[in-house]
Amino acid sequence: MINAVIAAVGVMLVLSLSRVHVVIALIIGALVGGLTGGLGIEATLKAFNSGLGGGATVALSYALLGAFAVAIAKSGLAHALADKILSLVDRQDSSGGGQVKWLLIGLLWVVAIASQNILPIHIAFIPLLVPPLLYVLTKLQLDRRLIACVITFGLITPYMFLPVGFGNIFLNEILLANVARSGVDVSQVNVTHAMGIPALGMLFGLAMAFFSYRKKRVYDLGKIEKVEQVAVQYNPQTLLVAGLAIVAAFVVQLLLDSMIIGALCGFLVFSVSGIVRWRETDGLFTEGMKMMAMIGFIMIAASGFAEVMKATGEVQTLVETSAGWIGHSKGVGALLMLLVGLLVTMGIGSSFSTVPILAAIFVPLCVQLGFSPLAIVCIVGTAGALGDAGSPASDSTLGPTSGLNIDGQHHHIWDTVVPTFLHYNLPLLAFGWVAAMVL
Repeated sequence: MINAVIAAVGVMLVLSLSRVHVVIALIIGALVGGLTGGLGIEATLKAFNSGLGGGATVALSYALLGAFAVAIAKSGLAHALADKILSLVDRQDSSGGGQVKWLLIGLLWVVAIASQNILPIHIAFIPLLVPPLLYVLTKLQLDRRLIACVITFGLITPYMFLPVGFGNIFLNEILLANVARSGVDVSQVNVTHAMGIPALGMLFGLAMAFFSYRKKRVYDLGKIEKVEQVAVQYNPQTLLVAGLAIVAAFVVQLLLDSMIIGALCGFLVFSVSGIVRWRETDGLFTEGMKMMAMIGFIMIAASGFAEVMKATGEVQTLVETSAGWIGHSKGVGALLMLLVGLLVTMGIGSSFSTVPILAAIFVPLCVQLGFSPLAIVCIVGTAGALGDAGSPASDSTLGPTSGLNIDGQHHHIWDTVVPTFLHYNLPLLAFGWVAAMVL
């Protein structure tokens, strides 16, 4: 009988690629997985329902960030940014216009990387930074699929390579700790060295994305003008308040480790300043929540889906079964372990949750096959990171979509998930396998 995880993830991906809404695809996939795994309809629904709360915090965070983003748009910050950058475009000739394009791409790339370590706010920056820049990106006819790839690179590569910020949690507290717990001495392992070649795979994928999406792509400028309220008037006072609100939101989030309270504080700054009148707050909150509703519901449904996968016990079975297929071939073993990691992470949607599941079985198997401690860390770490990009339920794909689709012109599956899967998961799979064989 087919493994429940394979059945569930397969159904979810096929439905998503067929343009069935991701929430529906996750629910149907969870039902198929639960029934295939022998849970029965009642136990499947119970597991799914119990898992929904896991995504509620992030969903509420995004709803509040949506309201905060609408308030920022109302302040005129979006228009001010657009006016400033467009004036740069107007002053340049046609051959020099690319400088502004590269400036914007570089800005998003640097901020995405910094969101994992220097200013560890993860995906919270996206609904605040990307929508104000979207008007200019649209005027420049930049392909949003490239922007999605740039942001996703910044969200994933730092934590899988640099042991600071979220990388410290993933590499030291999760990866090295679980490998050590499974019986391998990692005291002499340089985790950056272990994950260096896979990180080069991500860099290769980013370079390919620049090639794949180098052509201009036309979007409806009227839609973004309507959403971003670019006709709103602004002055130095409103822009100053907007800046203070953003700083307040980020500082509070860092101090309290809560996107919810951070976004709420930022919104309150707008309210107290008078830019957002008290009688307008209800409408703005509703508008912001509508903007982020899809992302929130996908995250909630994804938590339920992951809980069903865990309840079936088939994740562990899949890992153990793959170990039985490997035999004594290091090459086959490394490839199968990476493929299983890809499948599990695409279903669960979190690299951080995948590593403990994989390490328990894969580490003893790697020792048996004769892999070095450095190679073992590389295999388990890469297997965990695989699938973070390219998963419909991962915040590394949901985050970029939340900023790029505010005007309904960026499809989550075909414009974020598929491009990031092709440009990151496939190179990461190849580079991870090479690293396992040479380390």
